[in-house]
Amino acid sequence: MSHSHDHPHGDHTHHHHEVEPVEGSWLDPGDDRPSSVERRRFLAGLGIAAGAVGVAGAVGTGEAHAHAPVNPWGGGDRWYAGDHHIHTQYSDDGQYTIAQQVEKAHEFGLDWVVITDHGGPAHQKFSIDQVTPDIEKVRRAQRDVLVYQGLEWNIPGAEHATVFLPPGKHTVDILKAFEFAYDGRIASNAEPLALAALRYLEAQVLSGRTEIALMFANHPSRRGVDSPHELRGWRDAAPGVAVGMEGAPGHQAAGIPKSAGGPGRARGYYDTATPSAEAFPGYPPESYRTHGGFDWMTAKVGGVWDALLAEGRPWWITANSDVHQVFNDTFTQGKQDYATTGSKGAPIDSGVQQTGYGDFFPGQYGANIVGARSKSYVDIMRAMQAGKVLTVHGRLVDGLELRVRSRDDLRGVTLGGRTFVRRGGDVEVTIEVTRASGPNFAGLKPVLAKVDLISGPVTGPSIDRDAFLALETVVTRTFEVPRSGKIRFTHTFKNVERAFYLRLRGSDGKRLTPSGDPMIDELANSDPWQDLWFYANPVFVDVI
Repeated sequence: MSHSHDHPHGDHTHHHHEVEPVEGSWLDPGDDRPSSVERRRFLAGLGIAAGAVGVAGAVGTGEAHAHAPVNPWGGGDRWYAGDHHIHTQYSDDGQYTIAQQVEKAHEFGLDWVVITDHGGPAHQKFSIDQVTPDIEKVRRAQRDVLVYQGLEWNIPGAEHATVFLPPGKHTVDILKAFEFAYDGRIASNAEPLALAALRYLEAQVLSGRTEIALMFANHPSRRGVDSPHELRGWRDAAPGVAVGMEGAPGHQAAGIPKSAGGPGRARGYYDTATPSAEAFPGYPPESYRTHGGFDWMTAKVGGVWDALLAEGRPWWITANSDVHQVFNDTFTQGKQDYATTGSKGAPIDSGVQQTGYGDFFPGQYGANIVGARSKSYVDIMRAMQAGKVLTVHGRLVDGLELRVRSRDDLRGVTLGGRTFVRRGGDVEVTIEVTRASGPNFAGLKPVLAKVDLISGPVTGPSIDRDAFLALETVVTRTFEVPRSGKIRFTHTFKNVERAFYLRLRGSDGKRLTPSGDPMIDELANSDPWQDLWFYANPVFVDVI
């Protein structure tokens, strides 16, 4: 998969995927052992079907070679659930130890987590040197969960982002240098610095100091400061590093009403912002709220996410906990002075349930289910970089298999993939969903009501870097889910004349607009367990 084929600008022809493994990189030989059945409950059946048809047809014509399929279906991937946005006592507004967060992630079925404490002067000076040994200790004690070291970057001129690396001998040095030179709270809050920061990370990959580095923009609509041109700029500056955004923010318990013993805020804490001077002026009022728990950029059909996909840009979504303080937990913040120590100290068990907290533990509500070759640090990051990610709230589904193929690529591709069809040919989409086989962590067994197939033409780069609508993207078809039996749907795009992309979402059907879209979440009255969705990352289809 070459990046020149991967995005609309051909000026990045380096191949991140071909960097040799870094000498001394940390790989636990125990990573690849089979996990227990219980912890495979998030297993998605994608690509495990036997007898996948090999690539046939136009192979060897040169034409097909120029359009090699990306993320081929049936690649034997296994599925690993995780969370890339987690805070600890090493954030000024966090409280849990790293060990507590990882233990909870394990309890709630996750295979990997990223520790992302807030960047800033105290974190850079004091916290990283405490985080590092804590992570090493937890890796030895809890071998079922991969623990990545990262940070929540204050993007110069914009919101926050997860930045993370696999374990390696240079990982800590790279993170320290990155934060010192490029964090918006330390260096400068000027927009161009964000592009320099991403190029710095890409340079670390190209030089072999790390095998891979990834950045995902967090809660992109919360304050309206991630403008469309910034999203495009990040992707263009370092297409192997800046690969996506949170399609659904954390803090999902914040919308539980006070009458139900909740915080009475907004899902995602998307109630803190009224458009400020820094906000992009084009965003409408509804962009400052979540829609079915998902960020407006993702939830609006034909909105910001679709505008990027319609340019042919691989740009992926995730769903995370952003966990700081967990709803109904009894722990409160430690008493240590963060500014002078970089830590809040050990959390204190108050013995009293804290109803004002708005978070869930990692895996308790949302998960990213990633299709990777093995449970190793680099393979899971490669899979995220390639868009093999399904985002699920409240265990709405246990798995999803998506296969998109044509006569020119009989094997076809899956999530995050790119396939091709001869002009005038047909493209077949097959969707198989694995129902939730048991209750979620609210004790409810979710029931999937419908699956939407969304698609739109790929029209190429927009002249207007702040364009954020894709007016031709529509819900192509809605599949009603049978109450029992196998969930399998097919759809054929006939006589295809234009390159296009497609993506999937599904809902429990409890809160829908008349057109079947997610409703805007009500302030102080949004029980997250009563409005569940999944969103899958897109597939692109080129016309040859």
